[in-house]
Amino acid sequence: MIRLHYYPGNASMAPHILLQELGVPFELVRVDREAAAHKSAAYLKLNPNGLIPVLEDGDQVLYETAAILLHLADTHPEAVLAPGVGTPERAQYYKWMLWLSNTLQAMLIHYFYPDRMADDATGAAAVKAHAEAAIGRMLDQLDAQLATHQGPWLLGTDYSAADALAFVLCRWTRGFARPARSLPQLGAYLQRMLARPAVQKVFAVEQPAMPAV
Repeated sequence: MIRLHYYPGNASMAPHILLQELGVPFELVRVDREAAAHKSAAYLKLNPNGLIPVLEDGDQVLYETAAILLHLADTHPEAVLAPGVGTPERAQYYKWMLWLSNTLQAMLIHYFYPDRMADDATGAAAVKAHAEAAIGRMLDQLDAQLATHQGPWLLGTDYSAADALAFVLCRWTRGFARPARSLPQLGAYLQRMLARPAVQKVFAVEQPAMPAV
């Protein structure tokens, strides 16, 4: 049995979406963030970083959202949620998965937790402002990617695991002065994501904070 440790609206939403896309049996385990359950001794045995999500797949325990997505796509090849190994399209898939995780998500963490990077409130405010500006440029990059190929999904014609991650990270900007939904290509892309039955199922279960994007 696959077991996903999640919290509504967190990065765990991306593997939750992918699991719904796959249509395979899985169990959801809600991690009570309000009670700091992700910092408990039991949870730290699963993920010593104390972060959400964690995926248990049989005897295997995985953390890091992108790694979970890559694993799920690779272990369910019949769903075709990743381009073929060794193809140019696969290389682009790797690029975007790592960029979303290492570049965009990392900067979003600085925006939401600026106090981790500063010694006082003034410094934290500066970190948050710089992060929002940097994220704006990254959203422009995503928007340009969609404009370049004019396909419905991040990689072009075919939906992939990268779309689940891109959707969740773009959703995190919904409170920005210039959110992802305000960009011409990204706005339409996010609406296409919201129309997918798997995303609608996830929203019905998680009931995350609104607006949707």
